[in-house]
Amino acid sequence: MREGYEGTGPGAITPDGCAVELYARLSVGDEPDIIASAVPAGAHILELGSGVGRMTHPLLERGFTVTAVDESAEMLERVRGARTIRGAIETLDLGEKFDVVMLASFLVHAGDVEVRRGMLDACRSHVTDGGCVLIQREGENYHTDLPRERLDPSGFTIRMLSAEPVGDGVNSVRAEYVFPDAVWTQTFLARPLGKEEFEAALAEAGLRVDRYLTEDRVWVRAVPVEV
Repeated sequence: MREGYEGTGPGAITPDGCAVELYARLSVGDEPDIIASAVPAGAHILELGSGVGRMTHPLLERGFTVTAVDESAEMLERVRGARTIRGAIETLDLGEKFDVVMLASFLVHAGDVEVRRGMLDACRSHVTDGGCVLIQREGENYHTDLPRERLDPSGFTIRMLSAEPVGDGVNSVRAEYVFPDAVWTQTFLARPLGKEEFEAALAEAGLRVDRYLTEDRVWVRAVPVEV
């Protein structure tokens, strides 16, 4: 388990506190449509932090080729139809380039700055010069107005319980997922990034925002900076 990360509930728990069985139950929503609208048809996507394939499988159904990367073997066992690679994103070096690199699940908000830099460097080093990087950011009020909860259309409750400062601009965030037959919790470290901070982090990695794909600026299309 990574320091500052914890998970509880039935089944295997990954090093960052994610419960494999929980992620196998989570609904997809409109995320695959957002992705498909921002990239060329049939593109080869490098999905960093694929988990159980929650987005992998809908993208495959839409005709994309996907290489799925995750550090959890238990997560990757659930992925079907895609090439899978087990490894940490921040140290990834496949020696290949892809039309699209995707970093979802708010991974860009890693509490450790060096881990975030490694992830964004991996995005830049694996994308073609004419390709793009799709990144999912936290919403503006993700760490405020807590606790809050919402009922997922599939019938379970997501509760964001707390976000407590632990120093150096990092919060310890605690979430709870309540199903009729099981409850999971996850505690993880996250660094809030405003628009300017986020764009500065991209620039450091040789990337720039091409456009924000959603009104809330949660989904972003970035492209390599021309040298």
